[in-house]
Amino acid sequence: MHDLVNESVFASLRPIGSGNGVVAVERVGLAIATVLLRRGKLGELSDTVKNNFNIALPVGPKWTANNGIAFLGTGPGKWLAISETHDVAFVRNLETQLQGQASVVEQSGGLGVLRLTGPALLDTLEKGVQIDLAPEVFPAGSVAVTSIAHIGATLWNVDDGPTIDIAVARSLAGSFQHWLEVSAAVHGLSVQRTSD
Repeated sequence: MHDLVNESVFASLRPIGSGNGVVAVERVGLAIATVLLRRGKLGELSDTVKNNFNIALPVGPKWTANNGIAFLGTGPGKWLAISETHDVAFVRNLETQLQGQASVVEQSGGLGVLRLTGPALLDTLEKGVQIDLAPEVFPAGSVAVTSIAHIGATLWNVDDGPTIDIAVARSLAGSFQHWLEVSAAVHGLSVQRTSD
């Protein structure tokens, strides 16, 4: 899957309408792994994450980050570990560091991540997201595993903008992209490209 990591999942995402109601930036080159807790090892895992990454392992649907590495709570005993700068050794090192405490599954090439922001972001997302994303319910630091227009997705609120990152399976990215273009059209969808 490493060959796919630096390939755009959303290369054909295009600006729609006029205006910047929703702004999309693809996050290319992330190293991503699912971390699954082994029975009875939460204390050890929390200590290992704290000692190796200086991150308090989140409990519940929250995310914490430090120095370009984040852990997102995606379910009981389950997290996404994300490194901002794709390092092919990140997942292998994670497997070694967490050995006996958690199973680690490479996801880097299997997920596409979009960072969405803009004044019409919440109005757009409410057309397909099955949960309430209002700031008082889904504040910065929150994580949700849900569906958007019947497409499985993981969302995390980056800041009070709001800025929301959305991860979807690479195989479903085209369907998600189509939904986003149609749903944001009335407000205008702006697409920014990065060299990451």
